[in-house]
This record gives sequence, C-alpha cells and structure tokens, in this order.
Amino acid sequence: MDKKDFKLLRQKMVSGQLASRGIDDPKVLQAFREVPREIFVPEAMQEFAYQDSPLSIGGGQTISQPYIVALMTKLLEVKSGDKILEVGTGSGYQAAILLNMGAEVYGVERHLNLGQEAKEKIKALGYAIEVKIGDGTLGWNKFAPYHKIVVTAAAPKLPQSLFEQLAVGGRLVVPVGSRFSQELTVVVKKGKNELSSQAVCGCVFVPLIGQEGWDESG
Repeated sequence: MDKKDFKLLRQKMVSGQLASRGIDDPKVLQAFREVPREIFVPEAMQEFAYQDSPLSIGGGQTISQPYIVALMTKLLEVKSGDKILEVGTGSGYQAAILLNMGAEVYGVERHLNLGQEAKEKIKALGYAIEVKIGDGTLGWNKFAPYHKIVVTAAAPKLPQSLFEQLAVGGRLVVPVGSRFSQELTVVVKKGKNELSSQAVCGCVFVPLIGQEGWDESG
C-alpha cells in the first residue's frame, strides 16, 4: 500500500469515524488528516492502521481506536503553545496529533523500546518531543506546570501527582475506573486544591501501572 492509498484511508477515517460521531473541532480534524497513523503501528499491521479499533503495538500495549484519540484531543481543548504532558506515550500517535496542533509535548512512557521508537517516529515527521522513561503516575515535575495533561491508560483514581502538576485552569483527561472498564473523565483544576470532574463516556484502556496507579502484579 502506497502513500496515496494511506492518504485516502486517512480522509475516509476522518469523515466516517470522527466527523460523523461529533468530532467537530476543525483543528482536530485537520491534524487527523495530516498525521500518518500507519507509521505508528507495526509494519505488519499497517494495512489495518485506519480501522475503527485499537491495535496491538507489542508489550501488552495498544494504539487506541482513532475515535478515542480524537475524542480525548477534543476534550483537551488544545491551543497552540499549550504545554502538554502525555502519560503513556506508547506508539507516539497521540503526541504527534498534539504536536501538529502546535502544542509543546512532554511524554512519559514506562517501556524503554516504545518510548525510543515513538521519539524517533515523531522526529521523522519533523516534530520534537521530550520523552522520559519512568513511572507516568508521578508525571514529570521538571517541566510542570502543564496547561493540559492526557493519560492514555486506565487509572483507579486521579493520580495526585498529576493534579499537582496541572496549572490552575488546566484540563486533564484520564480514563478512571476498574482494570477492565472505565469512564473517560475530564478534570478541570479550579484552584490549588479545587477541581471539577465530568465523566464523558465508557471506555476500555490498558491499566496505568505505577506508584499512584495499578500494581503491576494486578
């Protein structure tokens, strides 16, 4: 499959999977038209890159369904120049979308190989990202505060470290619930110790492993 074929599949994904389901932010839709999702999946899976489903990227991790990535991006209300922390960089696709929209992105990934590969793929697209290998539940205090934080794995509750690293007025999007089903939740930081929280929809993500998440043993 060549670049022209992938471009056509990308346009069909945007119209058939995103716009038709209420993703109406023009900047979000444009980013999904421009970022080549196929390079963020294993080569053997590239023909399935634009399917309406998550795909395995190895190590028990996945690249989320396009609609979920778009919904989380929409809920973040990204503005050009936003400093965004992404917890669970994984394939790098979500980060590339945010970078395309003019954000400054810092990623935390606990799998060394995924973090390195994501950084290389993002660099090949002409973007720059800082990626830390470590416990994402603790965030990345060095570059805090962040205007936005997105968590691409399921937390049992809102990690306190992430809330503390969020700027007042900032937004945090995170799946919260059990290891097997969650609610996609938007948290807005109203003050140092004050927040508002809204559950948007049900979802299923891999568990967020770490000190303020799930224990690796289950």
